[in-house]
Amino acid sequence: MRISRFLALCLMMLSLPTIAQFTISGTVVDAITQEPIIGVQIGIEGTQRGTVTNIQGMYTFLGMPTGEHYLLVGALGYSERKCLVTVEGEDVVYDIALAGDQVPLEAIPLLLYEPAFIEATRANAETPVAHKNVLKSDIEKFNNAQDMPYLLRFTPSMVVTSDAGAGVGYTGLRIRGSDASRINVTINGIPLNDAESQNVYWVNTPDLASSASSIQIQRGVGTSSNGAGAFGGSVKVETNDLKLEPFAEVSNTYGSFNTWKNSVAVGSGEINGWSVEARLSRISSDGYIDRAESNLFSYYTQANWNNGPFSVKAIVFGGRERTYQSWYGTPESRLNNDEEAMLVHAANNGLSESQTENLLNSGRTYNFYEYRDQVDDYAQDHVQLHAGWYIRSNVKLNVAGHYTYGRGFYEQFKAGEDFEDYGILPLTVGGQIIESTDLIRRRWLQNDLFGGTWSLNWNKQKLNVVVGGAYNEYYGNHYGELTWMEFANGTDIGDAYYLNKAQKNDFNVYARVDYALIKNLKAFVDVQYRTVDYTVSGLDSDRQEVGVDEHLAFVNPKGGFNYKMGKSRIYVSYAVGNREPTRNDYIDGVAGGAKPESMQDVELGFQRKSEKLFLGANLYAMEYKDQLVLTGELNDVGNPIRQNVDKSHRRGVEIEVAWMPMERLTFGVNATFSENKIENFNQVLYDYTSGYDVITTEFAETDIAFSPSTIAAGQLSYKLLDSEFQEVSIGWTSKYVGKQYLDNTTNEDRKLDAYFVSDARLTYVVKNCCFKKLTLNLLVNNVLNEVYSSNGYTYSYVVGETITENFYYPQAGTNFLLNMTMEF
Repeated sequence: MRISRFLALCLMMLSLPTIAQFTISGTVVDAITQEPIIGVQIGIEGTQRGTVTNIQGMYTFLGMPTGEHYLLVGALGYSERKCLVTVEGEDVVYDIALAGDQVPLEAIPLLLYEPAFIEATRANAETPVAHKNVLKSDIEKFNNAQDMPYLLRFTPSMVVTSDAGAGVGYTGLRIRGSDASRINVTINGIPLNDAESQNVYWVNTPDLASSASSIQIQRGVGTSSNGAGAFGGSVKVETNDLKLEPFAEVSNTYGSFNTWKNSVAVGSGEINGWSVEARLSRISSDGYIDRAESNLFSYYTQANWNNGPFSVKAIVFGGRERTYQSWYGTPESRLNNDEEAMLVHAANNGLSESQTENLLNSGRTYNFYEYRDQVDDYAQDHVQLHAGWYIRSNVKLNVAGHYTYGRGFYEQFKAGEDFEDYGILPLTVGGQIIESTDLIRRRWLQNDLFGGTWSLNWNKQKLNVVVGGAYNEYYGNHYGELTWMEFANGTDIGDAYYLNKAQKNDFNVYARVDYALIKNLKAFVDVQYRTVDYTVSGLDSDRQEVGVDEHLAFVNPKGGFNYKMGKSRIYVSYAVGNREPTRNDYIDGVAGGAKPESMQDVELGFQRKSEKLFLGANLYAMEYKDQLVLTGELNDVGNPIRQNVDKSHRRGVEIEVAWMPMERLTFGVNATFSENKIENFNQVLYDYTSGYDVITTEFAETDIAFSPSTIAAGQLSYKLLDSEFQEVSIGWTSKYVGKQYLDNTTNEDRKLDAYFVSDARLTYVVKNCCFKKLTLNLLVNNVLNEVYSSNGYTYSYVVGETITENFYYPQAGTNFLLNMTMEF
């Protein structure tokens, strides 16, 4: 009801009379020669409006309302400028002079602008950090229905996976082999990672990409982050800048596996300093894997008030997902179509006759679960309030408050469950003792996260200083309830059989300094102090007492240099990262408990950019102490189990090339070649032959699980037509991922095979016709029909002999998504 009222308000505002509007125009010249500069990029802060100077160095912005506007000006070979222009009831002519000595170094195409102030949690063109900026135009090329990881899959060192096999539903990403629990994700600087698991479940915020204006991916420790410290990479999402002009947008997608996406967005434009925007989205898919349906809903709203140097933005967004569970994976015997091995698997795992028939008859799309409501049902709402104040022209204060409310459950059918596992006494019926029953249970999670962030930025000539910090509090209730039992034995619907409560307080404060030591040489220093207090108490899902009471403090220093040589730059950085274990590490981890992990990260990079060519190379060495590595096993709700290893490392080189050989043709490629090793690894197996024995096997110099030594991606795009009224473009993208081991023993019998996948894209745009813009976008995934699996897990045990079970997540063959977007 509240959402519908908000949309109605937006539509009413769209019908209001247009306020008085004026023109800002001028000429951009070289400060020394006074010659006009062609191709200067000029953007208006807080909006998506931008332009480029013509052959006379002139620029024009039409339809500008009264008030103060900040022009952000940048050009290759010139320092960036931020200019305040005030419109007071008449057209304004504002000429700009640019000084030389700075060359922005960003991937093709050029960013419209970089912020005049350095944000401590983001990297700019001179920060000695390996990073990639993904623009809104890049997101739109692939934003047909798939989750965020699939829109970013062609960026360097990234590997993505989908439980349902087609990029909708539960998806995940890894950067440099680091899993999602060590990748720091923020939205407008606010942490998105779950406080306990430290994972990001993109399915909880479906279609977030439609409200993203830009995304920055940092690799390694990176800059200071709010929330859990980055331990392999960071994904920093910035949501939409509000548009000055009213707009409406309707987007619809249909594709393979009965995939649908429907989205509508409206915005008021700027009215006396105010503007509002809203979006509603629905995504549904049957999935590639049997019964792996996804039904997703999301919303996004924001209101903005801008009064020159002071601005406030309120954002409310969230979503609800109901997905059929597909985290069990497909047994190796099923993928190999080995009937004898499938029967052995069924016997070893106690499969019923019905479950065995399902296994034998399903093929690659096998799903272990058959119960109709074996679902994950979860909703999450986010509230953010941001305020920015230019105290002086070179001093800016940012503050933000946030609140996240999450709640949901897993529903599971379980056959032959023992009463004692649920705290229930045996049942006697007609003199017969009954000790087990079929049942349906729900495992609930209800959580609250709230807190605030702040930063103060002072900028003067050679020096830029940022101080800031954040504080977050998390409260989580984990409990299970029984919704149906064949033999109820005195229980009622909804009775709880376990409950534990968690609280986590996360505080950090940081200071960052950027200083130009000499011409073209800039130093960077960043120090963060972070404390974590985490407690858990109660009964876990196995009805065992759990008790976690951790109080940790970390110091994370970073530093580096950036040296510019004409169109090139060289940078070097050193950073220390520390990170606390996750909830699963404490509760489900291997014997002996989990310890915090630390890493030293060294990065050495080179970049060169001309108008049509970008070259980049980055050497990295991530040296770990007590790294928590995946064992290859999962717990009973599909989360991976990890253990500490004393010493390990990830070392490699990342290469990027972007080339524009002609005006309409763009080619790009990136590749990562790495070594990912554990010095000494102890494998623990359980021997059930004559009781319960523990077997430990030592391995030396093994590969870290899920860490391919080679990752490569390529993109080719060509504009067939580019006129005032029409655009036609085609694109081809490919991704290669080398073999990955499922555990840390470097066993060739426990691995994911290498795969090479290619996608094709066709885009047709009609402009200034019946609509402001009409876009048709056809995306064909896996054009060459590669047969592959992108993820998996393994476990072994001994009963007379060692038995190993490998499970995989098969991905869809050739499939398509067709999108039509109408902009008004």
